[in-house]
Amino acid sequence: MSATAHIDIKKTADLARLRLTAEEETAYTAQLERILEYVGQLDEADTASVEAAAHPHELFDVMRSDAARPGFVMEAALSNAPRRSGDQFMVPKVVE
Repeated sequence: MSATAHIDIKKTADLARLRLTAEEETAYTAQLERILEYVGQLDEADTASVEAAAHPHELFDVMRSDAARPGFVMEAALSNAPRRSGDQFMVPKVVE
């Protein structure tokens, strides 16, 4: 990691809504700087011959036939409902 890299731990803690003691700020700053140094080692890897990839795994479109299948009949779907009103599920009102 470059010598100019610096982590503003107070701003980071503020964004995360954390209150840190002075000892925690010192410890976390040192830990995060070590992490950035470790990640900085990736800059040393020779990637000149590596082809760019949009995804780490090959992707395949898996298509299945769009065929009708039997589903639940209304009584089977509502059979375990804790509360129902006619042919509908009753759920608690969720409005704020």
